[in-house]
Amino acid sequence: MKRTAVLYTAGFAVAAALFFIAAAHGASGKHVLKIATLAPEGSAWMNLFDEINTDIMQQTDNRVRFRVYAGGVLGDEEDVMRKMFVGQVHGAVVTASSLTRILPDMDVLQVPFLFQNYEEVDYLLSKMDAYFRDSMDKNGYVMLGWSEGGFIRLMSTVPVVTIEDLRKAKVWVWAQAPMTRAIFKEMGVSGIPLSMPDVLVGLQTGLVDVVYAPPAGAISLQWFTKTKYITNVPLMYITGIIIVKKNVFDQLPTDDQAIVRASFNRQQERMKKTVRAENRSALQVMTGSGIQLLEVSKEEIEKFKKITDRAIQQPGSASFPQETLIQVTAHLEVFRKEKP
Repeated sequence: MKRTAVLYTAGFAVAAALFFIAAAHGASGKHVLKIATLAPEGSAWMNLFDEINTDIMQQTDNRVRFRVYAGGVLGDEEDVMRKMFVGQVHGAVVTASSLTRILPDMDVLQVPFLFQNYEEVDYLLSKMDAYFRDSMDKNGYVMLGWSEGGFIRLMSTVPVVTIEDLRKAKVWVWAQAPMTRAIFKEMGVSGIPLSMPDVLVGLQTGLVDVVYAPPAGAISLQWFTKTKYITNVPLMYITGIIIVKKNVFDQLPTDDQAIVRASFNRQQERMKKTVRAENRSALQVMTGSGIQLLEVSKEEIEKFKKITDRAIQQPGSASFPQETLIQVTAHLEVFRKEKP
């Protein structure tokens, strides 16, 4: 009986996997790739993705198209990753911290204060792009492109300009970000874990009074409507990637695979510039609406950096290998020396 149950369960799992793979490949020879993202409908990112989708449909004579579940309708990134693993969606647009189960090295990109500006971001990604794409491929995923997020800042209902201010506050911590949790712990901050779709309610009810996001994200998620202050320190760069399961992508005809890749590559630079411009504009909108921009002393920033350095050295705090951090740091040191 036990053996029968095991065989039944295994058989069901195989059948379910085959069903979801087949769902991407219709009987008419058309392919619908289902992907999920937290990006809201109407955001600059979603508008550009819609253009990419239209371009792909036109070039493939409607043989290939994407169906996007936007705005977190399928849950937070952890939920989306789970659905992707079992085949309920074929791909996702997720931040680097959510990819630790697939490629832990990605999380290195979100070390606080790693980048000083966008020039450094662009340089490093150009150096590491092939490595990340090849590594994703080896792990069973096709990386279609980078998803620009931008530099995050603290946003709050109470002034935050020192580490002591953070210790006294009710600070949100994203459940999918173990490195951030480790840094807050080292800092003596008791973070309040919430999924991203629950943060707005947390602000509305007073459950949290400090959150963090790129400016454009804070506007599209409506967090800015419940905050009074922005701490003017770009803490970390948020990036994500657009991925599709390799066993699904490989079902596309070879020519159509090339069309999909080329379409994303063509729009990559435009997508990056659009999101960066949107972040600059969003910061102006927020300060123009009465939200106060708070400056932080160099001494406090140095304290934060030292705490970060200690935290990411702790076992289990960062998913990426230290060798990857050394490689990334070496690239950035070369760039800083060469920059006039």
